[in-house]
This record gives sequence, structure tokens and C-alpha cells, in this order.
Amino acid sequence: MSLTRVHPVDEILPLRQLFTFGLQHVLVMYAGAVAVPLILGSALGLTQAQIVTLINANLLTSGIATLIQTLGFWRFGARLPLIQGCSFIALAPMIMIGKQFGLQEVFGAVIAAGAITIAIAPVFSRMLRFFPPVVIGSLITIIGISLMPAAAIWLGGGNPGSEDFGKPANLLLGMTTVAITLVIYARFSGFIGNLSVLIGLIAGSLVAAAFGMTHFGQVGEAAWFELSPPMAFGVPQFSLTPILIMVLAMLVIMAETTGNCLAIGKLVGKPTDQRTLGNAFRADGLSTLLGGIFNSFPYNAFTQNTGLIALSNVKSRFVVAAAGAIMVLMGLFPKLGALIAAVPTPVLGGCAIVMFGMTTVAGIQELSRVRFEGTRNGIIVAVSVSVGVLPMSFPALFEHASGPLKLVLESGIFLGAITAILLNLLLNNDKSPAAKPAGQASVTE
Repeated sequence: MSLTRVHPVDEILPLRQLFTFGLQHVLVMYAGAVAVPLILGSALGLTQAQIVTLINANLLTSGIATLIQTLGFWRFGARLPLIQGCSFIALAPMIMIGKQFGLQEVFGAVIAAGAITIAIAPVFSRMLRFFPPVVIGSLITIIGISLMPAAAIWLGGGNPGSEDFGKPANLLLGMTTVAITLVIYARFSGFIGNLSVLIGLIAGSLVAAAFGMTHFGQVGEAAWFELSPPMAFGVPQFSLTPILIMVLAMLVIMAETTGNCLAIGKLVGKPTDQRTLGNAFRADGLSTLLGGIFNSFPYNAFTQNTGLIALSNVKSRFVVAAAGAIMVLMGLFPKLGALIAAVPTPVLGGCAIVMFGMTTVAGIQELSRVRFEGTRNGIIVAVSVSVGVLPMSFPALFEHASGPLKLVLESGIFLGAITAILLNLLLNNDKSPAAKPAGQASVTE
């Protein structure tokens, strides 16, 4: 009698491991999760109390969005370890809409764009055939490289405009965190080794506290319990122009979701198919729709957690679901969120160097399976990766672009994906090994 082995993605770990590995994911993505409401609130001149409302609502709905994506129901959710957070892609459009039309129009556009995303998910999922291994490898590599500026900003202290940004103490703290993380990863195996990032974060925070580089005063000031009511900023308003702008942002987000699903699928050994991709898009749309109702914004998978999966080798989607549950609690109990927020940004930067680098390695590993000799794959990778890192390497290059064009040009992942897809279609014919759909690649590719 043979027993069917559970796929690592569907493995339910013991409760203690679910919590600790889930907490590790939350600590990695927390700074990015609260950045969108902070920046938007400041840009629109909201009060501190209103910004706090946005942050708590964001954490609550991020947790719900993560649960939808990881656990899934019916045709919603990829059922992969994808942690969800507010998308930076939609930030500039939302600021534009907020300044010209008002915050109620922002939430109306978010709700409408979420509903439209659900409707077009089946159509957009058919694009999977345009992602052969050479495109997937290029895209994952671009994702990893494009994350490095975030690691550098965290390493320097989090605010490039501050006087102490990049001071030696910040850099030393970040590199100490790198060293601790690497020692734990190299010297220990199993459960402890898989927690190398969490241990690095905790140890780095303790070092920072010992030298007065982090403070926990905000924990005492935070409320014990707070639930933001839906539509706290008024009834959402719906106008055609803001909706069209937000739908364009969602199209870019769906392109990034495609890259994230393909990357995670490769890492966990569960290649993404058209059905999975469509379910992921529907989850993005539903989460975005709910976000607009509950004072939050468009959602997509957070790329920085891809590297954590590669580093820890913990592939269970239930671990990320546990992270979603923790975020729900953080949204309901602000003191918990304030405690996690006390982790210094240089410590996050140190861990990010390791994790984001692992994402790049995952792309390189995928490209190592692509056949370059006797094909045009080399030039496809060269040009698509180069184009993909342009927005990250010199953002001022596109400063004269405006409106929808600026939205597209600022996304290196979107630019890289489009470039790789077009070059593959132009340079590789249907009989080329590189032209096979994802999941049908041979070892020699």
C-alpha cells in the first residue's frame, strides 16, 4: 500500500513553526507594508490620526489578502506562499487622483479597479504561454536586482533625506545583522537554520537597543485595540478618469503578479499554470476591492519575501497564511504593530541584502537551464535585464514622462517582462527550444 506524499506547499507544520516562520515573513515585509499609507497620507496632507487609521486598515486588509491568496476559496487564490501588501505601483496614481479629485475618489477607483481585475483575470491568465524559461529566468533576475535599492535605503537608515542617513553606525549595524544571519544559516540546519533571518532580525535589534539606536516608546503610546470602520473617510466616489488610471495600474500589478507567481512556483517546485495564475489575479482583484471598502489600497505579492523562501527553504503556504493571521492581529491590536515597527531599518537592510540576493540567484538558476549555444537566448536575456534595471539604476531617466506612460516606465519588472516577451517572439520561432511554454522546458534549455 503506497501513501501519497503531501507536496511541501500543502504541508501543515506544527503550530510553533507556523508562528515563528510566519513572524519571520511579517518582519521582512513590515516596513514596505506601512510605507504606502504613510507616503500617501503625507502627500495628501492627512492628519496623524488619519494616517494611523490608514496604517491599521492596511495591516488588517494585508492579512486578509494574504489569507485569500494562500488558503484560497473556489476560484480565488493561487494557493501558493504569496504574502500580500499594498502595491507601490499604485502609489503615484493614487496621489495623482487624491490631489485632483479627493480621497473618496481614490477609494472609489480602487474598488472599481478591483472588480474589473476579477472580470478580466481569465483573459490575462492566457498570457502564460508567452513566458518560456528564458523569459521567466530574465524576469526573476530583474526582480532580485530591482529590490536592491530598497535594501540600500534600509541599510542607510530608511530616510535618504535625513542627516544621519548612511552614517557608519547604521552600516555597521546592518553588516552585523548580515554576519549573524550568515553564521546561523551556515552553522545550523533544520528548524534553527531556517530561522536565520528571524534570529538575525532579533539579534540586530538587541544590538541596536544596547547602543540606543532603537526605541520602544511608540509601543506605550499605541492603542490596545482599534478597528477602523469601513468607509471611514466617507462614501467612495466613482468617476471615469480615476477608474481608468487605477485600472492601468492594476494591469501593471497583474504583470508583476505573473512574475511573482512564476518565481515562487519555481522555488517551491509547483510550476504555475494558467488556472493558478487566473486564481491569483482574482485574489488580487478581490483584495483590492475589499481594500477600497476598508480604507486601504491595491494589493499584490511582496517580492522581498521570495528571497526568504529561497533562503529558509520553507515552502508551506500555511506558513504565509500564519503571517496573514499575524497581520490581522497587528491591524486590530496596534501595540503589536508598534512592537514590530521598532525593528531598526538598518537591521532590515542587512537581512534584505541576503534575501534579495537569493531572489537574484533563483533567476540565475532558472537561466542556467536555458540553452544559449546555437540560440538567440543570450541577446534576449542581455537586453531584457538591462532594460528592466533602468528605472532602478537611474530613476531620473524617465522624469519627463507623465500620466500613464510614467506609470509604465517606472516599473522595471513590467518593462523587463515586456521586453523579454517581445524579443522572444521576434527572435525565437515556434520550433526553438526557448519557445516552449513554461513548465515544458527540457533540462538542456
